[in-house]
Amino acid sequence: MTAAFKNNSLVAFGDVNLQDAPIGGPYQAGAGGWPTVRYFNKETGVGGAPYKRKTTEGGMCDELGKDSYMTEYVTEYGMTSACDVGSGEACTERELDFVSKWKGKPADEIATQITRLRGMAASSMKPDLKQWLGMRVNALTQLQVEALTPKEEL
Repeated sequence: MTAAFKNNSLVAFGDVNLQDAPIGGPYQAGAGGWPTVRYFNKETGVGGAPYKRKTTEGGMCDELGKDSYMTEYVTEYGMTSACDVGSGEACTERELDFVSKWKGKPADEIATQITRLRGMAASSMKPDLKQWLGMRVNALTQLQVEALTPKEEL
């Protein structure tokens, strides 16, 4: 599942063994049993926030063991997308339209747009608009790498 986000600079995965190095204080690591799945972003701070179950069947591991739930979890709380602009895989129609408008633009123009969008991320907005903002940053970041990658001469 992590491969779905390999081109997304907004998503990072980590694994911490808290059994060998417990963390005390307000973080509540391991509260509710093991494994503990948490997400971290500017809103949650260093304490993070716990995964909220979508179903009542089986354990959390069963639920998150399904790629569809894990992908939904990452995109929902990461306010981003698994869209791969190079192949179009996992992209919505809206993302593909956006990519088509920006594909081929100079890297500096793309960088300016990324900076503008990231500046907007700190403002308060509805969750769906914040997710669309993250989706655009993801797409633009990939397009920027593409624009900066030297082309082979034929």
